[in-house]
Amino acid sequence: MAQSMGGPGGSEGGLITAGDAQLRAKERAENFPVALRVLPRRVRRHLVAIYDVVRVIDDLGDEAAGDRTAQLEAFAADLARVWAGGTPRAEVLRRLVPTVRTTGLPRELFDRMVAANLQDQRVSEYATYHELLEYCTLSANPVGRMVLCVFGVNSPTAGELSDRVCTALQLVEHWQDVAEDRRRGRVYLPKEDMAQYGVSPSDLDGAAATPALRRLMAFQTERAARLLDSGAPLVGMVHGWARLAIAGYVAGGRAAVDALRRCGGEVLAATPRTRKRDVLRHLPRLLLTGGRA
Repeated sequence: MAQSMGGPGGSEGGLITAGDAQLRAKERAENFPVALRVLPRRVRRHLVAIYDVVRVIDDLGDEAAGDRTAQLEAFAADLARVWAGGTPRAEVLRRLVPTVRTTGLPRELFDRMVAANLQDQRVSEYATYHELLEYCTLSANPVGRMVLCVFGVNSPTAGELSDRVCTALQLVEHWQDVAEDRRRGRVYLPKEDMAQYGVSPSDLDGAAATPALRRLMAFQTERAARLLDSGAPLVGMVHGWARLAIAGYVAGGRAAVDALRRCGGEVLAATPRTRKRDVLRHLPRLLLTGGRA
């Protein structure tokens, strides 16, 4: 990381976070628009504040040098200050404070994100699809619940649909990043599915995907697409700016699915990249139909 709690290029108490320039670059690289430019400034400010904290947690779990578990635990302790009334040391957490006070964001959602990244430090593979979905309840679903909180949406049905969308977005990102995750020593493809399609872990080390891996990725892509579609009616349940923001997330997921379909399961030679024009292509239809098929 280029910037720490103590300032650019330094460190304070071993807590390392990304600088603003890095965060904005990572925001632009996401499959979905984190905060559409047309949203009101106050809404954008809340969504970006949430994104930055989630991004830092993920980066501590994926990229930090040294003891990542210790750094995640230290960040979690600083995170607790947001709700305890203290002053967090991390700048991203200080920016989160007004959002928490305004929207009532619960700490538990952020704790689940930390737990997911702590799990990444000790779990490198998943035996079943069910186990992977359980991981997504920590790593992905809390983000959707945070977004609903920003817009004041607390319907149980909306929460369930949001979980489907967020899990699907997480799965699609895993399928785009098969090669990158393998280099990090992680495999998110369930072992039961790899065995069914005749894919071995060593197949993930190749320069190009085998025919068996291509078939497996086609299966995983369509499964994630169905899950995303099952959550898409959330768009029609919300109104105003919430509808536009959530439609943007779903559109980003569908554009990522397009990228995976376009590559034909070739996830090793190059990362299947989402095209912004595909996001913009899906967005109007989602707004018009409310996410219904």
